[in-house]
Amino acid sequence: MRTNSLAPVFDLSFATPPGEVARVSPLTRRLIAPNAGAFTFTGTCSYIVGEGEVAIIDPGPAISSHVDALLKAIAGEKLAAILVTHTHRDHSPAAGILRDRTGAPVVGCAPYAAPPDQAGHGLDASHDRDYAPDRAMSDGELIRVGGATIEAVATPGHTANHLCFALREERTLFSGDHVMAWATTVVAPPDGSMRDYMDSIEKLRRRDDALYWPGHGGPVRDPQRYLRALAHHRAQREAAILQRLSEGDETIPQMVAHIYEGVDARLHGAAALTVFAHIEDLIARGLVETDGPASFSARYVRT
Repeated sequence: MRTNSLAPVFDLSFATPPGEVARVSPLTRRLIAPNAGAFTFTGTCSYIVGEGEVAIIDPGPAISSHVDALLKAIAGEKLAAILVTHTHRDHSPAAGILRDRTGAPVVGCAPYAAPPDQAGHGLDASHDRDYAPDRAMSDGELIRVGGATIEAVATPGHTANHLCFALREERTLFSGDHVMAWATTVVAPPDGSMRDYMDSIEKLRRRDDALYWPGHGGPVRDPQRYLRALAHHRAQREAAILQRLSEGDETIPQMVAHIYEGVDARLHGAAALTVFAHIEDLIARGLVETDGPASFSARYVRT
């Protein structure tokens, strides 16, 4: 994949099939869940890190064939920890199943906490409310397994509880849904926050990770250039929203219809969430006003 400094170039060439264990580095194996879709690309990437004693990062959805494939892949090894980047249902439900079958602890992100103002929006529908970790990791906390040192890196934005995991020995980052090579990340209020997301992007720009292993799709091979491109993309989206407001659009559906013209209609709901996230940030910065509480049905004006 190649990117430039102006906009992200997405890599859709990923072709590894679900159910196939791939050795992607000396300390990392990847197994893809059979849950391909508009928001999951070819499926959720579960990662096995370490040798002899291992951790599984993002065990994925509660699909029995995928859980069985993970257990087969680590046969003869000790599962020391089950790590979860965030509680969307394509990432965390299999964690509890693996714990029940192996006795390994579930660690990583905190449980989902529904924001008090989310009633009626249904924006938390994709969260795994049954996720119950044995321990939630804090930013900078380390886990050592099978020759691997794994560091928790707090990256709220896509969700409030999102973590990435850095593998120090290989200078790689398991980036969950925070940074992916195949698409931009959906930021869905009220749990998701555009300001938090952008702050987390800047946090990763201060790191020196050489390669990212995302929760969906293939690796991000030039992280620093790609992060700059993502930041530019979000700035362009913000400018487009302000332009639509200047030209008379007042509602989120109006803005989505213009800004995302030609985009697959199945993605318009996610697009509306992202516009809403930008609107929230623009209101907080005093660039946009509304006639009441920010919502999908509110009317907005540029200040």
